[in-house]
Amino acid sequence: MLVVRQAVVGPFAENTWLVADSATGEAMVLDPGGENARVRALVEPGDLRIGSVVATHGHVDHIAGAEELTRELEVPFRIHAGDDPFVRALPSQAAGLGFGLIRSPTVASPLVDGDTVRVGGHEARVIHTPGHSPGSVCLWFSADRVLFTGDTLFRGSVGRTDLPGGDPGSLVRSIRERLFPLGDDVRFFPGHGPGGTIGDERRMNPYVGEDAPRGRFM
Repeated sequence: MLVVRQAVVGPFAENTWLVADSATGEAMVLDPGGENARVRALVEPGDLRIGSVVATHGHVDHIAGAEELTRELEVPFRIHAGDDPFVRALPSQAAGLGFGLIRSPTVASPLVDGDTVRVGGHEARVIHTPGHSPGSVCLWFSADRVLFTGDTLFRGSVGRTDLPGGDPGSLVRSIRERLFPLGDDVRFFPGHGPGGTIGDERRMNPYVGEDAPRGRFM
């Protein structure tokens, strides 16, 4: 069974996810936004073992805990190369936003569209979804009908596009052409706020849903 656990961390109430295989105990941390003691505590119950750290994109609230976590656990960190500038600028971003002294994590290998990310016996496909940032990705566990959307898609909303590298047109295409076709029954877990289903967003999302006015964005 695919295990999904959540810690809401940091000043921006970011969702850090622990994704694990209950059969093998292997786990992955997705979007380590800080408060690593709380994140590491997600392995209980079940004696799960964190084997990798992955980020859906490079904004500080999603990778503030990455360097410390990967160094202490001696596990690899992965992110799409399109967000390398955010990774390199992490110390200055963190200081300016009140996160304190944070180092940039070392990227073991970049995520590439179509890559497979394994968590025990479960597989996720990397879907490149630029728009919120150039290197934004989603992780699609097709056999489990579970999608992690980062800040690309929220329940009743979408990721902002007014930050450096954001692009409204790319965001619309990413959601409508790459996420909606996955199926209405797919459950998604976003980077902030509650999750939902792809079907509800396809029908009712006020920014990208069927009845959304064209060109409307946050």
